[in-house]
Amino acid sequence: MKKSEFVALVAEKTGLSKKDTEKTIDTVFAAMGDVMAAGDKLQMSGFGTFETKERAARTGHNPRTGEEIPIAAATIPVFKASKTLKDKVDAK
Repeated sequence: MKKSEFVALVAEKTGLSKKDTEKTIDTVFAAMGDVMAAGDKLQMSGFGTFETKERAARTGHNPRTGEEIPIAAATIPVFKASKTLKDKVDAK
């Protein structure tokens, strides 16, 4: 599903205009990014938890040449689905 299709779906369910819905969705995702960028965890009951994790530096390999490549440490976003969401997805 593309963002425009998601916006239309949410607009239909809420009765808001597509323009207002898209602005709201963009604001929500921006706020979620701000929370995670600050290193905080965002728990949404019945949906899941968004947080960040540290990935250690490691050595990778170029599959074509076999050459070793250093991969830098990084902070990555992580999502863990709640049991409610897992059950809803599994039911389909």
